[in-house]
Amino acid sequence: MTRLNIVLLAALLASCLYLVKTTYDTRRLFNEIDRAKTLQAKLDIDYKRLEAQRQEQATHLRVERVARDRLQMRTATAAVTQYVADTGVSAAPAAAAASASTPAAEVR
Repeated sequence: MTRLNIVLLAALLASCLYLVKTTYDTRRLFNEIDRAKTLQAKLDIDYKRLEAQRQEQATHLRVERVARDRLQMRTATAAVTQYVADTGVSAAPAAAAASASTPAAEVR
């Protein structure tokens, strides 16, 4: 009977230690999940902020302003447009036919 009691006591102690270990592991994993959810919420906020900044920077007005200010670009007007006549050898028959119908063949 004493041996049976000792075996049962050992089984009870092993079961108690296993219960404490699993409870500790469960709490630790729950804390990790909570930290991961907090990090996910922060990352979602950052993503939404960056998406809003990207949309803000991609507007047509901003692109036009950057092109004008930084790149010194300007709108094409008739004053700055240069028309070039095609004088190539391969285009000579087409140019002769075009010159017969119009005074000058111009390419834009």
